[in-house]
Amino acid sequence: MDDRVRPQGAHSMSDNATSAMRDVLEGRRTGWSILVPFAGPAVVVSVAYMDPGNFATNIQAGARYGYSLLWVVLLANLIAMLFQALSAKLGIVTGRSLAELCRAHFPRPLVYAMWGVSEIAAMATDLAEFLGGAIGLALLFHMPLLIGMVITAIVTYLILFFDKAGFRPLELVIGALVGIIGLSYLAELFIAPVAWSGVGLHLFKPALPDAQSVTIAVGIIGATVMPHALFLHSGLTQSRMPPRSEAERRILIKLSNLEVIIALTIAGMINIAMVIMAAGAFHRGHPDVAEIETAYHTLAPLLGVAAAGIFLLSLIASGISSSVVGTMAGQMIMQGFVDFRIPIWVRRAITMVPSFVVVALGVNATQALVTSQVVLSIALPVPMLALVWFTCRRDIMGAYRNSTLVKCGAVVAAAAVLCLNAILLLQAFGFSVPGLPA
Repeated sequence: MDDRVRPQGAHSMSDNATSAMRDVLEGRRTGWSILVPFAGPAVVVSVAYMDPGNFATNIQAGARYGYSLLWVVLLANLIAMLFQALSAKLGIVTGRSLAELCRAHFPRPLVYAMWGVSEIAAMATDLAEFLGGAIGLALLFHMPLLIGMVITAIVTYLILFFDKAGFRPLELVIGALVGIIGLSYLAELFIAPVAWSGVGLHLFKPALPDAQSVTIAVGIIGATVMPHALFLHSGLTQSRMPPRSEAERRILIKLSNLEVIIALTIAGMINIAMVIMAAGAFHRGHPDVAEIETAYHTLAPLLGVAAAGIFLLSLIASGISSSVVGTMAGQMIMQGFVDFRIPIWVRRAITMVPSFVVVALGVNATQALVTSQVVLSIALPVPMLALVWFTCRRDIMGAYRNSTLVKCGAVVAAAAVLCLNAILLLQAFGFSVPGLPA
């Protein structure tokens, strides 16, 4: 981006952040305040872990199974932390994004196949984001769903323009939307009845009550560990503050890991709060609540208009912020895999088309959201396996390649996702899964 086209005030905001980063790396700034200048990439990526797809899968999980699937949310969040940290490290060490490394090291047919899968995942992501924001606006302002989608598109375009002013203004806008989502669910926990002993038990007690719970569990993982987020994080860190020495690179990786832990812990707590709220509000009397619209209409008489309004506010903030992040990731994926860049408004328009088609055909919006998350989970092994492959190679990472412990953890996590996907596919083709009740 040409600095000359940036507004002076906004441009200096990013310059000030860059200057503060340099102060930290050169030892002129100490204490906990050193985290502030580097906050941004993980906060942006964390939006992918709180998108409307999470709302859909978490509502179904809580309403139908109470607290029983909380352990899946926790597991998914731990997997997300590990792989986002690896993605950020890859960008810092190599100065290249995950997609760019795939293009440089893999055979051309494989690169095109990976790009195709990633683009499908991007469209599935956009479907969830757009539908979520539109559903929230439609319910809050009593407007047609298509009108809500148009408004979501316009607001998304306006926020994307902040990118012309440098990285910091856009990060602050997205951070503010994340704050709205977090505060909304903090308020919901004070309103909804919660059995905290049950929460504590099921966070650490793995159980899949029936075959249908597998579909929701896979959907939770698809909604939590997002393929486009793994591509995006490496791109956000690759040139934000290029290290001038190995000492600076080590500091950058350490601070990046801390930011990932903090940002994704918050995102994980919000996801857990979603399930807790749905379980507390719906499980005993309304276990059949499976749609966002039904959840809203049921919340009002159960917990009051305030609870229902807060729910919609968080949903709208989620839809808008994740739409912005999804567009950024889609652009990075295309540029990395095929070295081709298109105007951001064209990119936004292309990925919006499936969302409008789904709504125009009258498809159930919440079911489309859940299905989109399953698609994401099927696509997830592509970036996961590539990320493990690259971060374990000495010729690419040098001294920063994965330790044996990290390597084992990453392989086990990827294997767990693959196993859940295999179970889902077996069910989809009508095969029974041993050990799971029908």
